[in-house]
Amino acid sequence: MANSQIRVKILPSIRCLFTKLVQVKVEGLAPHKPVELRSRVVDDRGVTFKASALYKADETGQVDICRAPSLRGSYTGVEPMGLFWSLAPETPHSKLTKKNVLSPTRVEIQVLNEETGDLLASETNERGYMIEGMRRVPVKEGRIRGVLFVPPGKGPFPGIVDLYTFGGRLSEPRASILAGKGYVVLALAYFGYEDLPKNPKVLDLEYFEEAVSYLRRQPEVKGPGIGIISISHSGGLAMAMSSLLSGISATVCINAASGNTVIPLTYKDLVFPPLPPIFHNFKMTDSGLVDIRDCLPDPSLEECKASLFPIERADCQFLFAASEDDRNWNSLVHAEHATATLRKHGKESFKLVTYPKAGHFLEVPHTPFCPSGFHGAVGTNVVFGGEPKAHCDAQLDLWEKVQEFFSLHLDNKLSKL
Repeated sequence: MANSQIRVKILPSIRCLFTKLVQVKVEGLAPHKPVELRSRVVDDRGVTFKASALYKADETGQVDICRAPSLRGSYTGVEPMGLFWSLAPETPHSKLTKKNVLSPTRVEIQVLNEETGDLLASETNERGYMIEGMRRVPVKEGRIRGVLFVPPGKGPFPGIVDLYTFGGRLSEPRASILAGKGYVVLALAYFGYEDLPKNPKVLDLEYFEEAVSYLRRQPEVKGPGIGIISISHSGGLAMAMSSLLSGISATVCINAASGNTVIPLTYKDLVFPPLPPIFHNFKMTDSGLVDIRDCLPDPSLEECKASLFPIERADCQFLFAASEDDRNWNSLVHAEHATATLRKHGKESFKLVTYPKAGHFLEVPHTPFCPSGFHGAVGTNVVFGGEPKAHCDAQLDLWEKVQEFFSLHLDNKLSKL
């Protein structure tokens, strides 16, 4: 039973945007008393994520997570957002899922007596995705399927197409949070969503061309060009779009391959076959997971030529982000290949940022680290790499860089989230 004299304070408010830092404080404890703090989330698939940390109250009976170190648990040391980024799934190999951003992600914070395990106090932090006045518009126009996020205000606003991962179908969190910065963002699905094919034999770049045209036609969208943000498999699609389609000004590729992967891609009379996988490079980790990092060939090899996108034709600015411990594929090699190709053709229209101990899924800040999970193309659980603290620091840094990049190259002078 909770102690009415002990309370959890979440500052500045229990309700905030998902990317916001909060200050978690506990008051009313016995001075110098050890207490366990726990956090808990149930995601949209019903998977429970938990974290815990042991703290010691100060002489006034307070624990301020922004100042006090965790002595043991899911993390140690002074980590103001530790109870958020260190959340781990009870069901192994699960990734925190948010299907619909109209409701917040609720993080319950509990304070327990370290000796008896009794609950002393609790509070819930509601971490939202949409700012007041934003519109979420489901899109079903021609072949296009997705969700359009329109910020409040008169506009017009710069437009961004948000592409997610191979197995992600449609993901709304990043798109909705970006829209809160003053962009019209189209979260675009490209297979396995609503009536789109579940197992397409080929992807058609003209579908993505339709999406770009749709976004540019919206009265709330200002030109001349739009942005693209992508991750993993969709990073290749973003490179193809930037190389072959008109009207693209700024493209973010996060842990992408520099050639086509998994499914053949066509555009008019062009065909880009997938990079040929090297099956004998599949490895098993000690924990029984598949490691596929070295299963794509070096993109500079002659045998890969047909799969590579003509990135040298792109007129846009690029931001490449590469995690050096990405186990999905060697993102750094692919990013360096893409930048070398641009440089070879006299283009310096890019920036490359690297993160030594980060894994594959670089998401918006404070998203729990995902070290392993089901891989749609492989058909089993794989390791995604990274170390929790370094990975979550990388997410924070990259989010800043993404905002700066779009602000600079989409003519959008906005303050940071």
